[in-house]
Amino acid sequence: MYKNVLQSIENVAIWPIISFIIFFVFFFLLLWWVLTTDKKFIEKMKMLPMDDASIEKGKSNCKQ
Repeated sequence: MYKNVLQSIENVAIWPIISFIIFFVFFFLLLWWVLTTDKKFIEKMKMLPMDDASIEKGKSNCKQ
């Protein structure tokens, strides 16, 4: 049943190609961003959950 529905769509074969291209463009852009990002920024983001100073700042800004 579904096979007949998809066959009735004009140019249905182009959609998998378009989605494949979108996936690879996104994947390579993300890979490029990861490889070119400043290592200091990555270290800062990695240590952020363990930073006691940011926890203390967050407590002072909370409404009670």
